[in-house]
Amino acid sequence: MQSLALQESSGNGKKPMEEHKFWNTQPVPKHDEQITDMGPIEPSVPLDQISKEPTALPKEFEWCELDMNVEKDAKDLYEFLTLNYVEDDNNQFRFDYPVEFLKWALQPPQWRKDWLVGVRVASNKKLVAFISAIPVQLRTFDKSTLMTEINFLNVHKKLRSKRLTPVMIREITRRSHLHGIFQAVYTAGAVLPKSVSTCQYFHRSLNPKKLVECGFSRIPKSWTLARLIKHCKVPEKTSTTGFREMQPKDIPQVRVLLNKYLERFDIAPQFDTDEDIEHWILPHKDVVWSYVVEDATTKKITDMISFYSLPSSVIGNPKHKTLNAAYLFYSATDVAFSEANQTTQDGSPDLLNKRMNELVSDALIVAKQLGFDVMNALHLLDNGRVLQQQKFGAGDGFLNYYLYNWRCPNVDNNKIGLVMF
Repeated sequence: MQSLALQESSGNGKKPMEEHKFWNTQPVPKHDEQITDMGPIEPSVPLDQISKEPTALPKEFEWCELDMNVEKDAKDLYEFLTLNYVEDDNNQFRFDYPVEFLKWALQPPQWRKDWLVGVRVASNKKLVAFISAIPVQLRTFDKSTLMTEINFLNVHKKLRSKRLTPVMIREITRRSHLHGIFQAVYTAGAVLPKSVSTCQYFHRSLNPKKLVECGFSRIPKSWTLARLIKHCKVPEKTSTTGFREMQPKDIPQVRVLLNKYLERFDIAPQFDTDEDIEHWILPHKDVVWSYVVEDATTKKITDMISFYSLPSSVIGNPKHKTLNAAYLFYSATDVAFSEANQTTQDGSPDLLNKRMNELVSDALIVAKQLGFDVMNALHLLDNGRVLQQQKFGAGDGFLNYYLYNWRCPNVDNNKIGLVMF
């Protein structure tokens, strides 16, 4: 799930840490702090000590709550994010979150309307800023904590000198505290004090001609477009026996498999109910696609893999308006628990590498059939096992993972089991 993206920052987001005046007042580790223990940085605050009044805004603005089940609110948020949210460094692409995606991302089980927080201009009610929180049961090493997952922080381009971002963070923090939650997880392309891990983006071309025409990718030196198209070609049909689309009947088995698989990682969510799996993993039309591998004899679900759709607007391109991007989401396989899953003496790939490549290869085939132009993936979970073999190329984007009011040792990217969009 990405991201608490600070749009005031661009590029790699780096600036001297002493200039992060707001973050230096917050319960987050210092940028040079070496952390070996784990737990809250500040103690929880008794409910009667938490302000019941919203954080003060400049007089021309007012707080609002957005209900994604109300057509006007959903439209307002879609249009605001479409025109103002994450862009690449060259201002060629901007995330274009569809309304159905936003409903999926913002309304999981136990979602709260008062955690979908907007700022409107008092005079004309125009939406000019937004921040959201959803609940997540997050395990860091051996400790499981109910946190808020912060996302979609954004301020209108013309108002970024108004310093609304710190105000919005304080307000979502206050609202989380009112419900007894004092820790949060968020991501950003910006470099802030102090990330717990950093993951790089990788991209697998499915429609290389369009990607070149959009400026998303280039033809390698001494290559032709025809050679690039041939290099990126995927098979016509999936090859894994028992590979099929996930169905509602699979939910209980998928939950057990995925939770067990995620125990292998140092930071990972816990899907405590079937409703969690139904919401996040079960296919949702035009939003998320999930596939399982079913043993024909035992009917056991042995594997699952999923990806979601997040298109981008192509800015100023005369030929293309939308880049159809799929993003690898969660996957799991029971091969990871096999005693035979060890690298052989002759250096052959271990069984987990082999299985993950089979699953991702089939996911790429399905994504191509669905009309996606590119499959994106972060270097987390077991994705590192497949990136080279499945012809993913390293991107220039990085996503930093942060924890609020939670001290935690650094985590290698291949030990991150939480996917944020």
